[in-house]
Amino acid sequence: MNQPTKAQQFRALHQGPATFVLPNPWDAGSARVLATLGFPALATSSFACAVGLGRRDGAITRAEALAHARAMVDATDLPVSADLENGFGAAPEFVAETIRLAAETGLVGGSIEDATGDNARPLYDLNQAAERVAAAAAAARSLPFPFTLTARAENYVRGQGTLDDVIRRLQAYEAAGADVLFAPGLPDLAAVKRVCAAVTKPVNYMNGIPGKTYPVAQLAAAGVRRISLGASLHRAALAAFLAASREIAEHGTFTFADMLPSGAQVYQLLGR
Repeated sequence: MNQPTKAQQFRALHQGPATFVLPNPWDAGSARVLATLGFPALATSSFACAVGLGRRDGAITRAEALAHARAMVDATDLPVSADLENGFGAAPEFVAETIRLAAETGLVGGSIEDATGDNARPLYDLNQAAERVAAAAAAARSLPFPFTLTARAENYVRGQGTLDDVIRRLQAYEAAGADVLFAPGLPDLAAVKRVCAAVTKPVNYMNGIPGKTYPVAQLAAAGVRRISLGASLHRAALAAFLAASREIAEHGTFTFADMLPSGAQVYQLLGR
């Protein structure tokens, strides 16, 4: 399937009518498994990419993030969107270049966040953040297919601001040209409903945070169009890995092996 067709399919998912789940694989194999299970599109996770390289989230380069995304793109025929962090640079021109490079990688969407990476100044001020989104949107519109741009307000995951500030930011990003709006870590369903009612573009909600994870039906009723999972699938796999490794290290037993899929089952999930 060619990139323009994938892009059109991804954009159509956001136009409804159903709320859809956009899972986040962490490598080519997990991408193939998710495709086999019937998910309509995929997205990368910057956390999973960084941990896979033995680093903290935010400590990967743009080239590394795009190489990670390319593995997902090449693994399946599904549309793939990428977690492009803050665009890997402050200047709007640099963010625009990140969008163009993402498209060259085969991606049909990507998110740009308003976090600076500086603990002394966690978020870009609203005007600068909106300028960065506008530059990303202009780059996306210059492409020969509908690249879906997601703009993220990072207030809640960076310990900054209020729900009113989140809404102001998302409204500014919508006006700047973002196709999807996203504020990870919203405190409850009431906040989700307020955000969805305050904007006209599709809203993404990230499940996987303890105490802030809801069924598809509840999020759909709140107005959410897209549900992503962040690093939660990767962390679920890591939890199983830890449990098995600790059993061996602490008890010298291997009962976890009784629950493993066979090699044939794994190959079936991979479609191989």
